[in-house]
Amino acid sequence: HELGWFLLLWGIFSTFMFIGTFKLNRALQVVFGLLIALFYLLAAAYFTEIHEIHIWAGYVGIACGFSAIYASVAQVINELWGREIMPIRPMKK
Repeated sequence: HELGWFLLLWGIFSTFMFIGTFKLNRALQVVFGLLIALFYLLAAAYFTEIHEIHIWAGYVGIACGFSAIYASVAQVINELWGREIMPIRPMKK
């Protein structure tokens, strides 16, 4: 269960990072929201040893990876072009 505790701690850390994204953009909120779900699902899978939870964690991990790729590419493209080419919905100040 040691790996479960490790993943749980990363889930807690990611939760606090997710709170920080409330001042950033929607794309990063999606990335960190999925990352939280991923870490908590993986921790639950290691604590309970239920294989189906690992499978769901895999799907969430894939979605998290795709959303992270989109967020990073969108930020670079939008910065280089000086306008919003790929929407990431910046938070209003």
